Amino acid sequence: MITLKNPILSGFYPDPSICRVDKEYYLVNSTFCYFPAIPIFHSRDLVHWEQIGNVLNQNSQVDLSGCEHSGGIFAPTIRWHDSTFYLITTNMSHGGTFIVTAQSPYGPWSEPHFIAGTDGMDPSLFFDSDGRVFYVGTRPNSGGVRYFGDWEIWICEINLQKMELVGKDTVIWRGALRGAAWPEGPHLYKHGLYYYLLSAEGGTEFFHAVVIARSECITGPYEGNPANPILTHRHLGRNSTIVNVGHGDLVDTPDGTWFMVLLGSRPCEGYTNMGRETFLASVEWQNEWPIVNPGYGRVEEIQTINMSDCPLPPQPCCDHFEGEYLNNQWMFLRNPTANLYSLSERKGFLRLFLKPQTLSGLDNPAFLGVRQRHQNYLVETKMEFTPHCDGETSGLAVVQNNHYNIRFEKALQNGKAVVQIVQRINNKEKIIAQEPFSGDMLYLKIVEHRRIIRFFYGESADTQQLMFDSLDSKMLSTEIAGGFVGCCIGLFATSNGKKSDGYSDFEWFEYVPADE
Repeated sequence: MITLKNPILSGFYPDPSICRVDKEYYLVNSTFCYFPAIPIFHSRDLVHWEQIGNVLNQNSQVDLSGCEHSGGIFAPTIRWHDSTFYLITTNMSHGGTFIVTAQSPYGPWSEPHFIAGTDGMDPSLFFDSDGRVFYVGTRPNSGGVRYFGDWEIWICEINLQKMELVGKDTVIWRGALRGAAWPEGPHLYKHGLYYYLLSAEGGTEFFHAVVIARSECITGPYEGNPANPILTHRHLGRNSTIVNVGHGDLVDTPDGTWFMVLLGSRPCEGYTNMGRETFLASVEWQNEWPIVNPGYGRVEEIQTINMSDCPLPPQPCCDHFEGEYLNNQWMFLRNPTANLYSLSERKGFLRLFLKPQTLSGLDNPAFLGVRQRHQNYLVETKMEFTPHCDGETSGLAVVQNNHYNIRFEKALQNGKAVVQIVQRINNKEKIIAQEPFSGDMLYLKIVEHRRIIRFFYGESADTQQLMFDSLDSKMLSTEIAGGFVGCCIGLFATSNGKKSDGYSDFEWFEYVPADE
């Protein structure tokens, strides 16, 4: 037995999909505008997870140019069949639905195979026992959209040798509840005598829910579970510690025990800055229907599950930039361009080159970020930066999207070097605090505790002083900023629209969770 503490992946890890290979489990998530796209995790006990790579880690595999923060890569599904891993997903900004394959979850993953005729999103694959393979996805109601969110789930056979749909598609589901909005995230399974269709509905916010239907024939008709939705937190109210639960995927263990991975959010006093995270729940089959967390019927923060404890190496929280490559947790905004950064120009430092692009645009700025994974955390960096022209800035940034973010930066203004805090809300910028600073070496530290952010700076670790102590981060929440992503925190450098040969050197970056 092992004690489970939810979420199993904290921070912006939405739309989880999972598969098992013998006793090993692999899980992937949506990444939207971020690159590399689709992190892939490995576990032996469903509780401890190690990121082993990113599925789409080459510019040739995914085009994210110009996409909004909530555009790009939606809802991947990972499956394993006959010694091959299949990953199917949709690039909502460029190209549509595609499949990549690999013989190992560590990669390399193939170039994308785009599947014609797959309008919509949230694709999944099902491998039937007779050798046939089926595509299942969601799209606008083919009979005519009657209201916002009037979508449907459909199925079609697919030839994976030719990477094309076969024959006629069939509509199999339009939601469990009358007037259901956004039936999405479909996955098919075979259990006993039935095919089971697991899906979400209600929209991926407060009214989100997991529903299930079954049929003796894969193309239907499907009957809904009389107990639908089989999982939701919308009836618990907006003050629940876990909200927005939905978009699940089922997995069984070698001994026949079942679990569900799903997304949910943890608001802090009504505001959600970390986006949608990955949670785990137990599943039992009763009367040929699945029951989620029997006796509780909701996602538990802490529970005991029937698994052996197999801890994996902890994910790094501090990067000293001593390796040849960045670790797997770093992300860029959209496809990284040439001469964005270097780990070799100055050994033991990350060098970010000043680019004209900024965090307020839809290009690829000089920004590397990690996910905010805790409500209480400390982020710190040591940097060397000498701006030579007005507008050249570098430092730390907390980014929700291009319209809502915070920069803690060194800049040159009217020929004088300053350290300043800049808040961008609804595309309008405001300097919150500013102090003169003439040194080249700069320590920057951000500390957040239950939405309140404090900012520290100094020429050394021992001489840091408080610059601002009461910035409310709620403007970076999805409730205010909107969208599907959570906050990312990282390093940036920009010349603000001008050509520059400048750069900023970072000796280390540290993200430390605090007690929740």
